[in-house]
Amino acid sequence: MFAVIQTGGKQYRVAPGDEILVEKLDGEAGDSLTFDQVLMMGGDKGVTVGAPLIDGATVTGELVETNRGKKIIVFKKRRRQNYRRKAGHRQWQSLIRISEILEPGAKKATAKKAEPKTEAKADDKPAEKKAAAKKPAAKKAAPKKAAAKKED
Repeated sequence: MFAVIQTGGKQYRVAPGDEILVEKLDGEAGDSLTFDQVLMMGGDKGVTVGAPLIDGATVTGELVETNRGKKIIVFKKRRRQNYRRKAGHRQWQSLIRISEILEPGAKKATAKKAEPKTEAKADDKPAEKKAAAKKPAAKKAAPKKAAAKKED
């Protein structure tokens, strides 16, 4: 199955498992994103084209990282005028991993949530050993030597 989504003023053809670079999106690494501007969907059943969007269709993905792209050099010159300007620019971009494509009326696949970790109690002996092992004993400072006197 594939879909065509729109984000950042551009259109991208995506499938589950794809990684795409898009214009910078707000969020931190690991955040889940939902794209609801789906223009077209295709799969085993055929192709569905929106007018202009498909109502109820969504694409979900995970924000992998946000970084800056390759440097673009901007160079201006007017010949015979002794005019040259050089500037560089690096655009912010986000790397997105597509997790699933939902058709209109389909339900989200429930992701398994991690079980909360149980904290070690104070009476547990292994926890005390770990705490004692992490903190090394402090070293004593060496005594200072007396400064040698100068002879005239």
